[in-house]
Amino acid sequence: MTRLPTIERFDSSNGARIYRIPLEAFPEFIVYCYVVLDAGPPTLIDVGSGFGNCNEQLLSGLEALHDQFGEPFLPMHIERILITHGHIDHFGGIGFAREHTQAKIGIHPLDRRVLTAYEERVVIASKELRIFLERAGVDEALRQELLDMYTFAKQHVNSVPVDIKLEEYKPLDGMEFIHTPGHCSGQVCIKIGDILISADHILARITPHQAPESITHYTGLGHYLDSLYKIARVEGVRVALGGHEAPVYNFYERIIEIRASHQRKLNHILDLIDRSGAPCTIEQISAAMYPDKQGYDILLALEEVGAHIEYLYQHGQLAISNLEQVEQEVNPPLYYGIA
Repeated sequence: MTRLPTIERFDSSNGARIYRIPLEAFPEFIVYCYVVLDAGPPTLIDVGSGFGNCNEQLLSGLEALHDQFGEPFLPMHIERILITHGHIDHFGGIGFAREHTQAKIGIHPLDRRVLTAYEERVVIASKELRIFLERAGVDEALRQELLDMYTFAKQHVNSVPVDIKLEEYKPLDGMEFIHTPGHCSGQVCIKIGDILISADHILARITPHQAPESITHYTGLGHYLDSLYKIARVEGVRVALGGHEAPVYNFYERIIEIRASHQRKLNHILDLIDRSGAPCTIEQISAAMYPDKQGYDILLALEEVGAHIEYLYQHGQLAISNLEQVEQEVNPPLYYGIA
């Protein structure tokens, strides 16, 4: 089992105490949840994946606030659970957390059905993913393998009711919500004084994963870049606490770095297609950019490349070269060339 980082405390400028609790969402993959005290009733932000030992780590992390930090707090005292976005590493443990707290649950309206109609969402998302993989040029055997991996880790979650809408311009006990779609449709960053819970929008080291909006509305690189500009206009952020990785103390500089990273990927794709001398599928470009990916990382690479190709196509820099085949067949691979 992966050794977890230590729990950390952060004090915001508005008097709230924020505890950062690490969990192993999946093997060797750390996610953070947050307990916010003295900003209204005790609030838990995100709950981990519910996979493996994650639920037990969540419970022991909550208990540590009393045992290690001397807070007059027990897990049963949590009255609100706020989910930053509808990805399973952040909400998969919601049923377990709700059983132990009886807390009210909040999420942005665009991700609401991920919680309230979870089973429906898995079916629809899987269908859209299959269509994307076909258009990306992925062969049938690998398509099925990737779809099986996609659905496997989602079988332990059931639908739960949602009580609170996390919406912009409607603060909640000193917490402000900034809707930042792109990485996920209903993702919100939560500003608490001079601290920003940045979810997966701003991370310290990696650029947050992108997927095409052809799979899910309000995702896609265009929405993400727009959200970067939006969050850059939020003033007074001393530190951003993400859903993964280290705290970000160079918040505004980090935004510039992420923008530059995506521009390099866009330029790389254009260069690969130009040098190939022939139109390319998403699968071909993904294999060229990420030749060493294995297992589930193959799917993440395909989605990342797909989001960037979609953006280039939307902005008139790429064109589909096999229109006659597209017209005649149900869902053939799409070949992209320089427009």
